Amino acid sequence: MTENFLSPGRLWLLLVVAVVVAVYVGLQFRRSKYAVRISSLAMLDKVAPNRPGWRRHVVAGLYALGLAGLVLAYAQPVATEQVPRERSTIVVAIDTSLSMMATDVAPSRLEAAQVAATEFVQGLPEKLNVALIGFAGTAQLLVPPTQDRERVVQAIDSLDLEEATAIGDAIKLSVDVIDDQAQRTEEGLPDATVVLISDGETTVGLPTADAIPLAQDAGVAINTIAYGTPDGVITVDEDGDGVGQTAPVPVNTTELATVAEETGGVARTADSASDLEQVYADFGSTIGFDEEQSDIAYKFAGAALAVLTLGAGLSLWWLQRLP
Repeated sequence: MTENFLSPGRLWLLLVVAVVVAVYVGLQFRRSKYAVRISSLAMLDKVAPNRPGWRRHVVAGLYALGLAGLVLAYAQPVATEQVPRERSTIVVAIDTSLSMMATDVAPSRLEAAQVAATEFVQGLPEKLNVALIGFAGTAQLLVPPTQDRERVVQAIDSLDLEEATAIGDAIKLSVDVIDDQAQRTEEGLPDATVVLISDGETTVGLPTADAIPLAQDAGVAINTIAYGTPDGVITVDEDGDGVGQTAPVPVNTTELATVAEETGGVARTADSASDLEQVYADFGSTIGFDEEQSDIAYKFAGAALAVLTLGAGLSLWWLQRLP
């Protein structure tokens, strides 16, 4: 709890409030004994027929609660909230190789990926530029960095499957896009990152191992999502005779994990549509937003003031005096 207060040591003042409450309760027991000792209950009713009774306890309780609220405000409470990060560019790279037609993730790997990627893009801060890359046999920049979310979403919906997988080319193109577009930090590194989703490994183009140094030299973190299950299969007409053959397409996590680890990114896995949506949501929280602490002492002070005002009003109404 104390990590939510800038001056947690001041919370010890709550003990003072507790002592005040304890003294008040003790006085009530003492007053009750004294009243019984000096008079009969019948005579006490005649002498003070309109005793405030429980009403004075309500007023006292409100004042104790108000004092506790003021102590909490004095301890400077803070709340952690998400604020849009002033990052300049995020590149979303999506694998569109034939293995993405596998239905081990319903309705298919690609369709589920399109839905999750759309939600991810739409949830990013408005001022952040988003680029879209699709990669299969080659990597293509489908949408250059833009703040037009609808344009990116339309391009995601239009992704088509093709043969082969060029993860290395996708990394290189992502780095090039960022190098051309992204703002620079004080350290000279681009204020940008990449989220790359794939279910396989590089089969054509630039080897992944050769693409990693490009990202390292540019200071670009590649966050990866290995998507699919070990049981994925697709049907392809490899012989061109119109008869489809079943081919296993298990997800390969090792290559993508290496990419993330060596470029300073985060590697995640997802074997269902809901898992993928959660991974994207997590990336959105860490990539698109920063956590900042805001002072909320005014909320506690305001609540305490309201409680004390209520106590004063009830005291004037019921007891015709202020406590």
